[in-house]
Amino acid sequence: MNKPKISTIIVIICILIIGLYAMGEVNYFSSKIAIERNVDSPAIIIPSIGVHEKINDVSLSQGVLHEPTSYDPLEGDVLLFGHRTLQGSPFLRLNDLSAGDELVLEWPGIGEVTYNVINSTIVPAEYVLNAEEGGNSLYLITCDPIGSTANRLIIQGELKDTNPLNTTILKDNPQESNALVISAIFLVAGIIFSMIYPKDQRVYILAVVLVISAILFYCCINPIPSELIYDKIIFLNGGI
Repeated sequence: MNKPKISTIIVIICILIIGLYAMGEVNYFSSKIAIERNVDSPAIIIPSIGVHEKINDVSLSQGVLHEPTSYDPLEGDVLLFGHRTLQGSPFLRLNDLSAGDELVLEWPGIGEVTYNVINSTIVPAEYVLNAEEGGNSLYLITCDPIGSTANRLIIQGELKDTNPLNTTILKDNPQESNALVISAIFLVAGIIFSMIYPKDQRVYILAVVLVISAILFYCCINPIPSELIYDKIIFLNGGI
């Protein structure tokens, strides 16, 4: 068997990088609880674009991030950051929101707080948005355009009303199948690519694809926290 060429080694490195991104997404979807109300963290619901995500105050690598310098609902302006290309891409379709669309925060200790979209703005990446104490706005912030960190897309919602928190706990995971889909696509695409790769180097590509695919399918059954992966590779994406 011929030794791997430099070009093959480069291709393998690229496949490994793609595999790491796929692994992050597979673990995210496999371990996601779509709805977990009034348990341990707040959540954001955007019915018009199918968003229902838990909110954390630790890292974007864990999903939607509550900016620590902003406020809780009813205390002031709320700033939330989310990815468009990673961690399930919760803010992928923010650009599809229109004036009047509902943005709902389920916040333990406060209730179900509803905002209506009133504005959509694109600003440079270095733009600083300051939250106001006593403010009644919710700001959703993500990168723009998709795949670039040049600008920020900011959706502003205005407080509409507050209701008691729905304490129903649903433990289903309707997005769990996404993990299997991602794994299958990686496997099929990898096999097809290896079959058209030069015959004398094909075995190396196929072996890497099969090993990574096996890991992906394993993660579908036994997921690990996806942030353990993304915290290591976030620099490759460079944005939100």
